[in-house]
Amino acid sequence: MTTIAQPVRAYDPIDISALGFWAQTAAEREESFKILRRERPVSWHRPLEGALMPPENDGVWVVTTHELIGYVSKHPELFCSGQGFQFEEVPEDILDAAGSFLGMDDPRHAKLRKLVSVAFTPKQVAKIREQIKNQARLIVDGLLANPEGDFVEAVSKRLPMWTVYEMMGLESQSDREEAAHHADGMVSWADEDVAAGREPGEVLNESLVSLLQMGFEFAESRRAHPKQDLMTNLVQAEVDGDRLTDEEIASFFVLLSVAGNDTTRNSISLTMKALQDFPDQRDLLLEDFDGRIGTAIEEFVRFASPVMTFRRTATQDTELGGQQIRAGDWVALIYSSGNRDEQVFTDPDRLDITRDPNPHVGFGGGGPHFCLGNFVARMQLREIFDQLLHRAPTLRLGEPTFLTGNFVHAVKSMPYTL
Repeated sequence: MTTIAQPVRAYDPIDISALGFWAQTAAEREESFKILRRERPVSWHRPLEGALMPPENDGVWVVTTHELIGYVSKHPELFCSGQGFQFEEVPEDILDAAGSFLGMDDPRHAKLRKLVSVAFTPKQVAKIREQIKNQARLIVDGLLANPEGDFVEAVSKRLPMWTVYEMMGLESQSDREEAAHHADGMVSWADEDVAAGREPGEVLNESLVSLLQMGFEFAESRRAHPKQDLMTNLVQAEVDGDRLTDEEIASFFVLLSVAGNDTTRNSISLTMKALQDFPDQRDLLLEDFDGRIGTAIEEFVRFASPVMTFRRTATQDTELGGQQIRAGDWVALIYSSGNRDEQVFTDPDRLDITRDPNPHVGFGGGGPHFCLGNFVARMQLREIFDQLLHRAPTLRLGEPTFLTGNFVHAVKSMPYTL
């Protein structure tokens, strides 16, 4: 039998795979994405650097336009999530433990998502809203008591950690801090400050195992001693006779710890800096906060694009943006590029809190993997900026220090003065 060799595909001359590319500023990266959107909306690149477990394949398709990101996101039968959502080879058991339903496809994805959704009862959502209001007020109390410091530590990092673990029912402050520490390790294992002399694999493994163990113990505790919190709802959730297993609950605890902490944290930091850089938009919002904050939040998410990339895997040979995609090929969705697509957003590099409609891809581009916790993130952004803008008018931020990576647009630190 004769085997027909596949033609060798040439890598794109614009190299977005190097860590050096992601060490550039967002504005510098955007110059490259503009060219790709205009000339080569689907382009072939060598494997992205920085993976803990380098992939065995020879490259990845990079999708940069808003339209095609939406298409891939809404066609899971062609581009699946169950083979991984980041740019490295991950064993299936690790993917399940670390990614929960982010790394699943239907029907399992739909079943698990439905069970988790049932736990967010109207009563629980109302309770979460009141918790966030209180958290935002107390955080800004603390900010006002300290005329200078690191905005990330004082504000951005505190709110999502507090929200996630209070709504889950994790009562001990030391437990909350430990869980947030391990959540940092899950996304920042390559950062020298987070690693603190340890090998990246050691950081990731320790973080994952620790969060899973906390999730198991927490679920067991609430099953024996139920309370009025989200973890109790999760262990009691039932749909058509199905319940979540302890493994599924622990995995969701990992997902919530990572996704719930990191994305909102960076949205707050990047948005506060943007409101300083675009003072006219800050003034406009303050003129009618209640009337404008709804559309403003959508613009905050678009402008910040806290999650820059996700991966899908082609399930069959198909065509995308004029390119022939083979079954098994990796496809990278560049959300930060889609959210600056000039074919969709007028003056995309400008913060515009009145932008409406605002079809950003900040919560995952639509489709079955649209962010389940988007309503919590919106609540957090509304309450923290209500407090910051009205109570800290003299707040001034210095230049942020960024984490180098191709996944999260992460602000490590940012000085502030009052």
